Amino acid sequence: MIAKIGKGENLWGALTYNQQKVDNEKGTVLFTNKIPDLWDRPYSVKFFHQYFEPYLIANNKTEKPVRHISLNPDPEDKVNDKDYREMAQQYMQEMGYGNQPYVVFKHTDIDRTHIHIVTTCVQIDGKKISDRYDHPRSMETCRKLERQYNLKVAGENRNLNQNSIFKPVDYTKGNIKTQLSSILRHLPQTYSFQGIGAYNALLSQFNISCEEVTGELHGKMRKGMVYFATDKNGKKISNPFKSSLFGKHVGVKNIQALIEKSKVKMKNDPSKFILKRTIEAALSTSKSEASFKTQLLEQGIATVIRKNDDERIYGITFIDHNSKSVWNGSQLSKELSANAFNKLWNEVEKKAETSSYNSSNNDISLEKSSEHFFNNNSYEVFDGFFSGLLSSDTNEDQEEQIFESQMKKRKRKRRKK
Repeated sequence: MIAKIGKGENLWGALTYNQQKVDNEKGTVLFTNKIPDLWDRPYSVKFFHQYFEPYLIANNKTEKPVRHISLNPDPEDKVNDKDYREMAQQYMQEMGYGNQPYVVFKHTDIDRTHIHIVTTCVQIDGKKISDRYDHPRSMETCRKLERQYNLKVAGENRNLNQNSIFKPVDYTKGNIKTQLSSILRHLPQTYSFQGIGAYNALLSQFNISCEEVTGELHGKMRKGMVYFATDKNGKKISNPFKSSLFGKHVGVKNIQALIEKSKVKMKNDPSKFILKRTIEAALSTSKSEASFKTQLLEQGIATVIRKNDDERIYGITFIDHNSKSVWNGSQLSKELSANAFNKLWNEVEKKAETSSYNSSNNDISLEKSSEHFFNNNSYEVFDGFFSGLLSSDTNEDQEEQIFESQMKKRKRKRRKK
């Protein structure tokens, strides 16, 4: 069994990601700790959030108070709900979160059934639960659970251990060809993508780029593929490597075949709708491009944005590491296309600048002015252009925004005291 511990600041996003799977019948709420069970009505993000609120308000200095943990047994392990509940409780107790509020979600949207746990590392007195050596402790706890529940040991299946396989290329360590090979050997067959651009977006996460090349060989025009190592900004920093150095599976012919296969596979992929809703939820609560990308990354979704020299967005791609699929924004929805994001964030920047100008003239701090704009007027940006962006009722969305805003205000008042 493999455990992954995500650390972030967006509790609302973590709860939304999991609750959407429940709402779409791709998951269930297995267990709650220090949160009442609901038997007469469905759970909601707002319901869960209110039981974490006292802990978040009490937070002293912890920058990333949210813990989003996944426990992933081997696909061959058949774990029933009773064992999942007991495993989750024991894991949380061993990791020091036994007295914290938390929610255990079971995900069934992929063949490999697994559970997600959302909690906070901040105690009711505002102090942080130590996370020193949490990864070694987590591994030790997983080994204990494997023995106790007769699960396959994670190390027995090398395909599960992708840390060594998908480690980004580090140009400073040399031996670029070997580093490229260790990634290209598995990556194209592991993820689904519908074009060379999407494939390049995926490769960019591992400091790699590719290009199609044409040339004449023995009097015939031939197509090929070359690969480069890049820096963290996507700039090429190596000589080109022919795809034949890594095998036919990364050559242009096979990549095109994978693209055609992905088009069929992704056409009715249920993860598409879940990804779309997760992106929309992050968009409705983020204040900027940076916070939007951070919120999605906490949910296992990478965002690749391409801009021209004038900083205009001409491409946006989402890499869902949960479903192992790559999507251009326009493939998910026209409201998530590059042009839509370009217009949205330009309007946000212009309003932020206006807010900043007015605050300086009226002797009001920029921080308060910005908070007012994003907490109270964010729907001015989304209404019209992003009408219908969230499929839930508009009044309910506004109620959730107000609820989140009130929580932040209470937190600031407590700090002033």
